[in-house]
Amino acid sequence: MRHKVFLRFGLPLLIMVMAACKPVGPPTIPRDRFDYSRAIADSWKQQTLLNVVKTRYIDLPIFLDVASVVSGYQWETTGNVGGTVSSDKAVQGSYLNLGVQGRYTDRPTITYFPKTGDKFLEGMIQPFPPAAIFQLLQAGYAADFIFELSLDSICGLRNRPLVLGSKRQADPEFFEVLRLLREIQDESGFGMRVETAKDGRPATVVFFRQEGVEPELVAKSKRIRELLRLPPDVQAFRLVASPVRGRDDELTVSTRSLLQIMTALSLGVDVPAAHRERKLTPTFPDESSGPSPLLQVRSGPEKPDDSFAAVPYEGAWFWIAADDWRSKRTFVTIMFLFTMIGTTDQEKTPVLTIPTQ
Repeated sequence: MRHKVFLRFGLPLLIMVMAACKPVGPPTIPRDRFDYSRAIADSWKQQTLLNVVKTRYIDLPIFLDVASVVSGYQWETTGNVGGTVSSDKAVQGSYLNLGVQGRYTDRPTITYFPKTGDKFLEGMIQPFPPAAIFQLLQAGYAADFIFELSLDSICGLRNRPLVLGSKRQADPEFFEVLRLLREIQDESGFGMRVETAKDGRPATVVFFRQEGVEPELVAKSKRIRELLRLPPDVQAFRLVASPVRGRDDELTVSTRSLLQIMTALSLGVDVPAAHRERKLTPTFPDESSGPSPLLQVRSGPEKPDDSFAAVPYEGAWFWIAADDWRSKRTFVTIMFLFTMIGTTDQEKTPVLTIPTQ
Protein backbone atom coordinates (compact mmCIF):
# COMPACT_ATOMS: atom_id res chain seq x y z
CA MET A 1 0.00 0.00 0.00
CA ARG A 2 2.79 2.43 0.94
CA HIS A 3 4.70 1.70 -2.25
CA LYS A 4 1.62 2.33 -4.37
CA VAL A 5 0.98 5.70 -2.72
CA PHE A 6 4.60 6.81 -3.34
CA LEU A 7 4.61 5.65 -6.93
CA ARG A 8 1.34 7.37 -7.64
CA PHE A 9 2.03 10.74 -6.01
CA GLY A 10 5.56 11.04 -4.64
CA LEU A 11 7.51 9.86 -7.68
CA PRO A 12 5.96 12.37 -10.18
CA LEU A 13 6.63 15.17 -7.71
CA LEU A 14 10.24 14.11 -7.30
CA ILE A 15 10.69 14.04 -11.08
CA MET A 16 9.27 17.58 -11.37
CA VAL A 17 11.65 18.91 -8.73
CA MET A 18 14.66 17.24 -10.34
CA ALA A 19 13.71 18.60 -13.76
CA ALA A 20 13.59 22.12 -12.33
CA CYS A 21 17.18 21.79 -11.13
CA LYS A 22 18.70 22.03 -14.61
CA PRO A 23 21.13 24.96 -15.22
CA VAL A 24 19.56 28.36 -15.82
CA GLY A 25 22.62 30.27 -17.04
CA PRO A 26 23.61 28.69 -20.40
CA PRO A 27 20.16 28.92 -22.05
CA THR A 28 19.98 32.65 -21.25
CA ILE A 29 23.18 33.55 -23.14
CA PRO A 30 21.74 33.51 -26.72
CA ARG A 31 18.64 35.41 -25.61
CA ASP A 32 20.35 38.02 -23.44
CA ARG A 33 23.28 38.59 -25.77
CA PHE A 34 21.11 39.52 -28.74
CA ASP A 35 18.37 41.27 -26.77
CA TYR A 36 20.79 43.52 -24.88
CA SER A 37 22.90 44.26 -27.96
CA ARG A 38 19.79 45.20 -29.93
CA ALA A 39 18.48 47.38 -27.11
CA ILE A 40 21.84 49.16 -26.70
CA ALA A 41 22.15 49.70 -30.46
CA ASP A 42 18.62 51.13 -30.70
CA SER A 43 19.18 53.47 -27.76
CA TRP A 44 22.53 54.58 -29.24
CA LYS A 45 20.83 55.46 -32.54
CA GLN A 46 18.08 57.37 -30.75
CA GLN A 47 20.58 59.28 -28.62
CA THR A 48 22.67 60.24 -31.65
CA LEU A 49 19.61 61.33 -33.64
CA LEU A 50 18.31 63.37 -30.71
CA ASN A 51 21.67 65.16 -30.39
CA VAL A 52 21.65 66.00 -34.11
CA VAL A 53 18.15 67.46 -33.73
CA LYS A 54 19.18 69.38 -30.62
CA THR A 55 22.15 70.80 -32.49
CA ARG A 56 19.75 72.15 -35.13
CA TYR A 57 17.81 73.85 -32.32
CA ILE A 58 21.00 75.28 -30.72
CA ASP A 59 20.41 73.00 -27.76
CA LEU A 60 23.08 71.25 -25.69
CA PRO A 61 23.83 67.68 -26.84
CA ILE A 62 24.27 65.18 -24.03
CA PHE A 63 25.95 61.77 -24.37
CA LEU A 64 25.32 58.95 -21.92
CA ASP A 65 27.03 55.60 -22.43
CA VAL A 66 26.24 52.16 -21.08
CA ALA A 67 29.28 51.22 -19.00
CA SER A 68 28.30 47.65 -18.11
CA VAL A 69 25.42 45.21 -18.19
CA VAL A 70 25.24 42.41 -15.64
CA SER A 71 22.27 40.10 -15.74
CA GLY A 72 21.77 37.86 -12.67
CA TYR A 73 19.27 35.02 -12.52
CA GLN A 74 18.17 32.89 -9.60
CA TRP A 75 15.81 29.91 -9.81
CA GLU A 76 14.86 28.09 -6.60
CA THR A 77 12.55 25.09 -6.31
CA THR A 78 11.55 23.03 -3.32
CA GLY A 79 9.25 20.06 -2.94
CA ASN A 80 8.02 17.97 -0.08
CA VAL A 81 6.10 14.73 0.33
CA GLY A 82 4.59 13.63 3.61
CA GLY A 83 1.73 11.62 4.91
CA THR A 84 0.50 8.83 7.11
CA VAL A 85 -0.48 5.31 6.24
CA SER A 86 -2.77 3.79 8.91
CA SER A 87 -4.29 0.42 9.42
CA ASP A 88 -7.73 -0.37 8.10
CA LYS A 89 -9.32 0.10 11.52
CA ALA A 90 -7.63 3.42 12.37
CA VAL A 91 -9.93 6.40 12.85
CA GLN A 92 -7.76 8.98 11.08
CA GLY A 93 -7.28 6.89 7.95
CA SER A 94 -4.42 7.38 5.48
CA TYR A 95 -3.42 10.71 3.91
CA LEU A 96 -0.66 12.21 1.78
CA ASN A 97 0.74 15.80 1.76
CA LEU A 98 2.31 17.17 -1.44
CA GLY A 99 3.99 20.55 -1.79
CA VAL A 100 5.90 22.38 -4.52
CA GLN A 101 7.37 25.86 -4.28
CA GLY A 102 9.42 27.83 -6.81
CA ARG A 103 10.90 31.29 -7.10
CA TYR A 104 12.47 32.94 -10.16
CA THR A 105 14.45 36.16 -9.83
CA ASP A 106 15.80 38.32 -12.68
CA ARG A 107 18.05 41.03 -11.29
CA PRO A 108 19.84 42.95 -14.11
CA THR A 109 22.35 45.66 -13.17
CA ILE A 110 22.99 48.34 -15.82
CA THR A 111 25.53 51.09 -15.21
CA TYR A 112 25.62 54.38 -17.13
CA PHE A 113 28.18 57.16 -17.25
CA PRO A 114 28.08 60.57 -18.98
CA LYS A 115 30.72 61.19 -21.62
CA THR A 116 32.48 64.25 -20.28
CA GLY A 117 36.00 65.21 -19.34
CA ASP A 118 38.88 66.87 -21.13
CA LYS A 119 39.63 63.95 -23.43
CA PHE A 120 36.07 63.64 -24.73
CA LEU A 121 35.55 67.39 -25.15
CA GLU A 122 38.87 67.67 -26.94
CA GLY A 123 37.81 64.88 -29.27
CA MET A 124 34.54 66.66 -30.01
CA ILE A 125 36.03 70.03 -30.96
CA GLN A 126 39.40 68.96 -32.40
CA PRO A 127 39.47 68.39 -36.19
CA PHE A 128 40.12 64.84 -37.31
CA PRO A 129 43.69 64.15 -38.46
CA PRO A 130 43.87 64.19 -42.28
CA ALA A 131 45.55 60.77 -42.29
CA ALA A 132 42.60 59.27 -40.37
CA ILE A 133 40.16 60.62 -42.97
CA PHE A 134 42.14 59.15 -45.86
CA GLN A 135 42.43 55.84 -44.03
CA LEU A 136 38.65 55.61 -44.16
CA LEU A 137 38.98 55.47 -47.96
CA GLN A 138 41.25 52.46 -47.63
CA ALA A 139 38.63 50.90 -45.37
CA GLY A 140 36.14 51.03 -48.26
CA TYR A 141 34.28 54.30 -47.73
CA ALA A 142 33.43 56.32 -50.84
CA ALA A 143 35.72 59.32 -51.36
CA ASP A 144 32.97 61.78 -52.29
CA PHE A 145 30.88 60.82 -49.26
CA ILE A 146 33.70 60.93 -46.68
CA PHE A 147 35.20 64.17 -48.00
CA GLU A 148 31.88 66.00 -48.19
CA LEU A 149 31.16 64.86 -44.65
CA SER A 150 34.50 65.54 -42.98
CA LEU A 151 36.43 68.12 -45.04
CA ASP A 152 35.98 71.86 -44.82
CA SER A 153 38.32 72.50 -47.76
CA ILE A 154 40.86 70.83 -50.01
CA CYS A 155 43.67 72.94 -51.53
CA GLY A 156 41.60 76.03 -50.79
CA LEU A 157 38.38 74.77 -52.44
CA ARG A 158 35.69 75.14 -49.81
CA ASN A 159 32.80 72.92 -48.75
CA ARG A 160 29.45 74.24 -47.52
CA PRO A 161 29.83 76.83 -44.73
CA LEU A 162 28.99 75.98 -41.14
CA VAL A 163 28.84 79.50 -39.70
CA LEU A 164 25.33 80.52 -38.69
CA GLY A 165 23.96 83.13 -41.09
CA SER A 166 26.86 82.83 -43.52
CA LYS A 167 26.10 83.96 -47.06
CA ARG A 168 29.09 82.17 -48.54
CA GLN A 169 28.34 79.36 -50.97
CA ALA A 170 30.33 76.20 -51.52
CA ASP A 171 32.81 76.18 -54.40
CA PRO A 172 31.40 74.14 -57.31
CA GLU A 173 34.93 72.87 -58.05
CA PHE A 174 34.99 71.24 -54.62
CA PHE A 175 32.21 68.83 -55.55
CA GLU A 176 33.69 68.23 -59.01
CA VAL A 177 36.94 67.13 -57.34
CA LEU A 178 34.99 64.82 -55.05
CA ARG A 179 33.14 63.26 -57.99
CA LEU A 180 36.37 62.65 -59.92
CA LEU A 181 38.10 61.20 -56.86
CA ARG A 182 35.24 58.75 -56.42
CA GLU A 183 35.50 57.64 -60.04
CA ILE A 184 39.27 57.23 -59.74
CA GLN A 185 38.82 55.38 -56.45
CA ASP A 186 36.58 52.82 -58.16
CA GLU A 187 39.47 52.03 -60.52
CA SER A 188 42.13 52.06 -57.74
CA GLY A 189 43.68 55.09 -59.42
CA PHE A 190 45.10 56.65 -56.27
CA GLY A 191 46.36 55.50 -52.90
CA MET A 192 48.38 56.52 -49.87
CA ARG A 193 51.53 55.41 -48.12
CA VAL A 194 53.49 56.44 -45.03
CA GLU A 195 57.02 57.77 -45.43
CA THR A 196 59.59 59.24 -43.09
CA ALA A 197 59.76 63.02 -43.26
CA LYS A 198 62.94 65.10 -42.96
CA ASP A 199 62.31 65.64 -39.26
CA GLY A 200 62.13 61.89 -38.70
CA ARG A 201 58.37 61.80 -38.11
CA PRO A 202 56.01 59.71 -40.28
CA ALA A 203 54.30 61.56 -43.14
CA THR A 204 51.30 60.46 -45.23
CA VAL A 205 51.78 60.68 -48.98
CA VAL A 206 48.91 60.56 -51.49
CA PHE A 207 49.82 59.40 -54.99
CA PHE A 208 48.07 58.99 -58.35
CA ARG A 209 48.78 55.93 -60.48
CA GLN A 210 50.06 56.53 -64.00
CA GLU A 211 51.20 53.08 -65.10
CA GLY A 212 48.83 50.29 -66.02
CA VAL A 213 45.72 52.50 -66.01
CA GLU A 214 43.32 53.53 -68.75
CA PRO A 215 43.85 56.85 -70.58
CA GLU A 216 40.48 58.03 -69.30
CA LEU A 217 41.71 57.59 -65.74
CA VAL A 218 44.87 59.56 -66.50
CA ALA A 219 42.74 62.37 -67.90
CA LYS A 220 40.64 62.48 -64.73
CA SER A 221 43.77 62.65 -62.58
CA LYS A 222 45.01 65.53 -64.71
CA ARG A 223 41.69 67.33 -64.30
CA ILE A 224 41.88 66.97 -60.52
CA ARG A 225 45.31 68.57 -60.47
CA GLU A 226 44.01 71.43 -62.60
CA LEU A 227 41.12 72.07 -60.21
CA LEU A 228 43.42 71.89 -57.19
CA ARG A 229 46.10 73.96 -58.96
CA LEU A 230 48.70 71.25 -58.51
CA PRO A 231 51.59 70.74 -60.99
CA PRO A 232 50.75 68.14 -63.68
CA ASP A 233 54.16 66.45 -63.51
CA VAL A 234 53.98 65.63 -59.76
CA GLN A 235 52.38 62.28 -58.93
CA ALA A 236 52.84 62.10 -55.13
CA PHE A 237 51.78 64.75 -52.63
CA ARG A 238 52.44 65.03 -48.92
CA LEU A 239 49.21 65.30 -46.93
CA VAL A 240 49.18 68.49 -44.85
CA ALA A 241 46.53 70.02 -42.58
CA SER A 242 45.91 73.56 -43.82
CA PRO A 243 42.89 75.67 -44.92
CA VAL A 244 44.82 77.20 -47.83
CA ARG A 245 46.83 75.85 -50.73
CA GLY A 246 50.41 74.87 -49.86
CA ARG A 247 53.51 74.04 -51.85
CA ASP A 248 53.45 72.24 -55.18
CA ASP A 249 54.19 68.87 -53.54
CA GLU A 250 51.54 69.27 -50.79
CA LEU A 251 47.91 68.22 -50.74
CA THR A 252 46.38 70.52 -48.12
CA VAL A 253 43.07 69.69 -46.46
CA SER A 254 41.14 71.33 -43.65
CA THR A 255 39.17 68.74 -41.71
CA ARG A 256 36.14 69.17 -39.50
CA SER A 257 35.62 68.19 -35.89
CA LEU A 258 32.83 65.87 -34.84
CA LEU A 259 30.91 68.83 -33.46
CA GLN A 260 31.23 70.61 -36.82
CA ILE A 261 30.06 67.48 -38.64
CA MET A 262 26.99 67.29 -36.41
CA THR A 263 26.32 70.97 -37.09
CA ALA A 264 26.57 70.39 -40.84
CA LEU A 265 24.25 67.38 -40.69
CA SER A 266 21.73 69.26 -38.57
CA LEU A 267 20.99 71.40 -41.65
CA GLY A 268 19.14 68.35 -42.98
CA VAL A 269 16.62 68.38 -40.12
CA ASP A 270 13.10 69.21 -41.30
CA VAL A 271 11.80 71.84 -38.88
CA PRO A 272 8.00 71.74 -38.39
CA ALA A 273 6.07 74.84 -39.42
CA ALA A 274 4.85 75.38 -35.85
CA HIS A 275 8.47 75.48 -34.62
CA ARG A 276 9.43 77.97 -37.33
CA GLU A 277 6.56 80.21 -36.31
CA ARG A 278 7.71 80.06 -32.70
CA LYS A 279 11.29 80.76 -33.88
CA LEU A 280 12.66 77.80 -31.95
CA THR A 281 15.52 77.39 -34.43
CA PRO A 282 17.50 79.85 -36.54
CA THR A 283 17.14 80.08 -40.30
CA PHE A 284 20.07 78.81 -42.31
CA PRO A 285 20.92 79.81 -45.89
CA ASP A 286 18.85 78.03 -48.50
CA GLU A 287 21.01 75.77 -50.65
CA SER A 288 18.24 73.80 -52.27
CA SER A 289 19.91 74.29 -55.64
CA GLY A 290 23.09 72.53 -54.50
CA PRO A 291 23.77 68.88 -53.74
CA SER A 292 21.21 67.10 -51.58
CA PRO A 293 22.06 66.88 -47.86
CA LEU A 294 23.88 63.79 -46.65
CA LEU A 295 21.36 63.37 -43.82
CA GLN A 296 17.64 63.98 -44.07
CA VAL A 297 15.66 63.95 -40.83
CA ARG A 298 11.93 64.13 -41.33
CA SER A 299 9.42 65.48 -38.82
CA GLY A 300 5.76 65.14 -38.02
CA PRO A 301 3.21 65.24 -35.19
CA GLU A 302 3.13 61.46 -34.69
CA LYS A 303 5.67 58.67 -34.50
CA PRO A 304 6.04 56.86 -37.85
CA ASP A 305 5.19 53.18 -38.13
CA ASP A 306 8.39 52.28 -39.96
CA SER A 307 11.65 54.15 -39.36
CA PHE A 308 15.36 53.53 -38.92
CA ALA A 309 15.42 55.73 -35.80
CA ALA A 310 12.83 58.07 -34.29
CA VAL A 311 12.86 60.45 -31.30
CA PRO A 312 10.44 63.00 -29.81
CA TYR A 313 11.51 66.61 -29.26
CA GLU A 314 9.54 69.78 -28.44
CA GLY A 315 6.19 68.08 -29.02
CA ALA A 316 7.10 66.69 -32.46
CA TRP A 317 8.64 63.48 -33.81
CA PHE A 318 11.85 63.37 -35.83
CA TRP A 319 12.97 60.29 -37.73
CA ILE A 320 15.14 58.80 -40.45
CA ALA A 321 13.14 56.83 -43.00
CA ALA A 322 13.89 53.12 -43.16
CA ASP A 323 14.23 53.25 -46.98
CA ASP A 324 16.55 56.29 -47.01
CA TRP A 325 19.84 54.45 -47.49
CA ARG A 326 21.82 57.67 -48.06
CA SER A 327 20.82 59.08 -44.67
CA LYS A 328 21.30 55.71 -43.00
CA ARG A 329 24.85 55.46 -44.37
CA THR A 330 25.67 58.94 -43.07
CA PHE A 331 24.11 58.25 -39.69
CA VAL A 332 25.97 54.98 -39.16
CA THR A 333 29.24 56.68 -40.15
CA ILE A 334 28.65 59.36 -37.51
CA MET A 335 28.18 56.66 -34.89
CA PHE A 336 31.43 55.05 -36.06
CA LEU A 337 33.29 58.36 -35.83
CA PHE A 338 32.27 58.60 -32.19
CA THR A 339 34.45 55.55 -31.52
CA MET A 340 37.47 57.34 -33.02
CA ILE A 341 37.48 60.26 -30.59
CA GLY A 342 38.65 60.28 -26.99
CA THR A 343 36.28 59.08 -24.30
CA THR A 344 35.90 59.73 -20.62
CA ASP A 345 39.03 59.00 -18.59
CA GLN A 346 39.09 55.39 -17.48
CA GLU A 347 39.75 56.26 -13.86
CA LYS A 348 36.44 58.14 -13.76
CA THR A 349 34.46 55.14 -14.99
CA PRO A 350 32.31 53.58 -12.23
CA VAL A 351 33.62 50.29 -10.83
CA LEU A 352 30.97 47.62 -10.48
CA THR A 353 31.44 44.60 -8.20
CA ILE A 354 28.98 41.72 -8.46
CA PRO A 355 28.96 39.25 -5.54
CA THR A 356 28.94 35.51 -6.32
CA GLN A 357 25.67 33.77 -5.48
